[in-house]
Amino acid sequence: MKFDAIFWDNDGVLVETEHLYFQANREVFRDMGVELTKELYQQFFLHDNTGTWHLIDAEKFPSDVQLEYRQKRGDVYSKLLESEDISKPLVDKVLPQLHGKVEMGIVTSCEKEHFQAIHRRTGFLPYFSFVVASGDYQISKPDPEPYLKALQISGFAPEKCLVIEDSQRGLLAAKAAGLECWVIPTELTRDSDFSRADRVLSDIGQLVGLLGLE
Repeated sequence: MKFDAIFWDNDGVLVETEHLYFQANREVFRDMGVELTKELYQQFFLHDNTGTWHLIDAEKFPSDVQLEYRQKRGDVYSKLLESEDISKPLVDKVLPQLHGKVEMGIVTSCEKEHFQAIHRRTGFLPYFSFVVASGDYQISKPDPEPYLKALQISGFAPEKCLVIEDSQRGLLAAKAAGLECWVIPTELTRDSDFSRADRVLSDIGQLVGLLGLE
C-alpha cells in the first residue's frame, strides 16, 4: 500500500457531531442576540476557524461575561454528546479493516473533555496509535501545525501519510503540511471548496477499496 499512516479528523469523519456543535453554538449565541446561521457557521468555524465571538456586542457582553457563555456552550455541547446519536455509517466496519495494516492517528480541534466523552461512547480509540487534540498545539486548523505534530509523532515522511478530512479548513491544514488529503464531505461542508483535495469520496466505505485492501 502507498501509505504507512492515516491521520483522521474526528468530528464529521469518525463521528456525527458537527451538527451538535453548531446547535450548541446557535443556542448560546441566540441568547446574546446573534442569529448564527448555517452559512455563518460554515464560514467562521469550518473554513476560517475564527469562531463568531467577534460578532458579539463587547460593551453589552464584556470578556468575563463572554467567558460564562463559552462555558454554557461547552455544557450544552456535552449534554448533546451524551444524549444524541453520534454514529456515522460504516466507520465501525472500516476501522477494524484498516487496523494493523496502517498506523492511524486522530488529528482534531476538539476539546479533550469533549473528545473523551465522544469516544467513551464509540470504543474507537484502541484502533489509533495517537491523538492530537486541542491543547497539543498552539494554532489550530487551517494552520498546518496539528498535522505537522502528527507527522512528528508518527515518524513517517509526509508522502507516506494520508489525511481524511471533511472540512475546507482541515483540507487547507493538510495541504499546508505537505500531505495528501482525501475529503468526505458532510451536510454542513458539502458546499465548500474542495478543489485542492486529492480525492473527494462519497462515503468512508470507499476507503478500503481505494487503498487496495479489499
